[in-house]
Amino acid sequence: MAKSQFALIYRKVPPLLRDMRESAGLTQRELARKIGKTQSWVFKSESASRRVDISEFLEWCVGCGVDPLDAFSRLAKARR
Repeated sequence: MAKSQFALIYRKVPPLLRDMRESAGLTQRELARKIGKTQSWVFKSESASRRVDISEFLEWCVGCGVDPLDAFSRLAKARR
C-alpha cells in the first residue's frame, strides 16, 4: 500500500496548501515563522515530500487567515 502522501486522495492537498499561502500573500519563510515551523517544512509540505496531518492543516489555515472549514470544504469539492 502506498504511503498516504502518495495516495490519490492526498494529491489535492499540497496544491491547496500552496494556494492558501500564496493567496494570503505570504512567502514560505513568512508562513513558517507564523506557524512555528521551518521554511523547509513548508516547502516539503507543498511539494508532497511530507504528509500534513489534520492539526498541521488547521495551523496552516490559521497562519494564512483562512477558515479551516472553508479550506476543508474546498478540499472535499476538489476530491470529486
